[in-house]
Amino acid sequence: MSTATGIGSMPGTTSADFAEATRLVLGELPDLPHVPELPGRGVGAQMTGRGLAVVAGLAADLQPAGWRLTDASGADHRRARSLLAQDLDTVEELAQDHVGAFKTQVAGPWTLAATVEKPRGDKVLSDHGARRELAQALAEGIGEHLADLRRRLRGVERWVVQVDEPALAAVVHAQVPTASGFGRHRKVDLPEASAHLEWVVSAITAAGAEAWVHSCAPQVPWSLVADTGVRGLSADLDMLGAGDLDTFAEVLESGRTAVLGVVPSTERPADPSDARVTERVQRWLDMLGLDPEVVRERLVVSPTCGLAGATPDWAARAVRLSATVARNL
Repeated sequence: MSTATGIGSMPGTTSADFAEATRLVLGELPDLPHVPELPGRGVGAQMTGRGLAVVAGLAADLQPAGWRLTDASGADHRRARSLLAQDLDTVEELAQDHVGAFKTQVAGPWTLAATVEKPRGDKVLSDHGARRELAQALAEGIGEHLADLRRRLRGVERWVVQVDEPALAAVVHAQVPTASGFGRHRKVDLPEASAHLEWVVSAITAAGAEAWVHSCAPQVPWSLVADTGVRGLSADLDMLGAGDLDTFAEVLESGRTAVLGVVPSTERPADPSDARVTERVQRWLDMLGLDPEVVRERLVVSPTCGLAGATPDWAARAVRLSATVARNL
């Protein structure tokens, strides 16, 4: 049977909302629940803030222009770390009896480099040494984060770390704006882009977990990502170009995982039926020449990106629909 999971983000603005989201994913996605993320609670709960809460050995603070590396952690950085710890306390309490697999998410090295500033301004992306240091600090921090999760949830036998890289395509295609907004940062050469991802993937693997890379952006260099040692690729089906299909097919054929975002993350005038979504996935497999009977255990179904912007009712509906489609497959 195929598996269903969530991308990570969920709607909500309070700790009570986080607890409710945790109960939802534990109840409806029992084969692969995930640590929810509620970006609606503020910058410390959003992707960059949460990523900096995991990074080891680097301090940051929130400036008018966004997150910036600093000599000492500012109040917002301390709050981000405190919020992460509180969330994990909730997950520990509610998932104490969970056995099997569990997923957590963290911002990737290139997304952090494209959204965090150096101490004197401009993005970390603009400095070769700074982006290397940030990537290595992230790799170290993920190892510590996984060790913490293992202590909290001792029944989990299989950990998956989803590395979120929504900015990767912009980084390699020179589309990240400079501080002035009038220019673009130089593109990062593909060997360096690969190396930084490999550091993070290797740290996850060394910690005994599976590394998946997720992006919901178009023009992601998926063939590069697939060669970094990752065990899974995750994307919205609508964002995959013709050239990406072969890469996803090769991943499935090699025994690795492909996560397809196929359930709409926001409510539509016509409620999508599980039969229609299931048929769409089956057509995709048929187009790639893949036998559903052979690859279904490595195929994971999820909602598309953007679930944080949904109503709580629709978010619950999307999660349940993903689980139904996975059972259908």
